[in-house]
Order: sequence, then C-alpha cells, then structure tokens
Amino acid sequence: MGLEADIHQTKPFQSEFHKAVVNILFSNNWVLEKLRQYLEQEDITPQQYNILRILRGCSEPISTLQIRERMLDKMSNASRMVDRLVLKELVSKKVHRKDKRLVDVTITEKGLRILQRLDGRAAEIDAITEKLSDEEVQTLNLLLDKMRTC
Repeated sequence: MGLEADIHQTKPFQSEFHKAVVNILFSNNWVLEKLRQYLEQEDITPQQYNILRILRGCSEPISTLQIRERMLDKMSNASRMVDRLVLKELVSKKVHRKDKRLVDVTITEKGLRILQRLDGRAAEIDAITEKLSDEEVQTLNLLLDKMRTC
C-alpha cells in the first residue's frame, strides 16, 4: 500500500515534494500511535515519556525551561506536564536555590523504574521500523537530518 491508498486520495499530489511532506506527517501520526500503545501500560503520554527520558539523562536537576528546550515537541506545555508527572510521583520539583522564580525538576525512583520497564520492551519500538534494513534505516536517518538543515 502506498500513501495515496492509505489516505484514500484519488487525485495526484501537486509534486513529489508535496507528497513527501504529507507522507512525513502521515507517518509521524502513525509512529505516534504506535508509541502511545507502547506507553499506555505505564499510563504516560509520549510527551511525558520524553520528559522522563530528558531527566534521566541529566546529572543534576534542570528547570522546566531547559526541559522545554530539549523536548521533541516544542509546542508542549512543559510546566503543565511536569505538574502531571509530579502528581503521578514520577518527578519531583523544588524551588531553585538561587532564582526563586525557577523550579528544579528531577526524576524520582518511580519514574526511573517506569523507564527501566520500558527499556526492557525496547524491541516493540524497534519493530516500528522492522520492515527496513539496517542500511535503509541509516539512509532514512540521514535524509531526515538533511531535510532539517537550514
């Protein structure tokens, strides 16, 4: 099946470039749905997963502003998501010691345990690209990186 069949399009695209953009958008949504299914057992969203992974990679607490800068989805409201993760006891936050307007965020042991369980199921994420060879995945990564260069 091709993109046209997947989206039930009968008219041709304006150009192959336009088709590529639509294909990337469609594929992005397809991948996000697979990711949501992967994360639903832990009751977290893809954006919350992204925040937990960011925090796990930090050696010290970081602010919500720093989290937002590192997030894959720049449109996300990092502060609101951090608050939800605090309610789930997956992260903790406290007022920054030097700047009282900022909060420092760290991942909790409970948050780390969730990531460990998800890491144990990483093959489910890898399966999203299982129809591609190692060489094709490398080429896909190069092309996506190239597309984003200014």
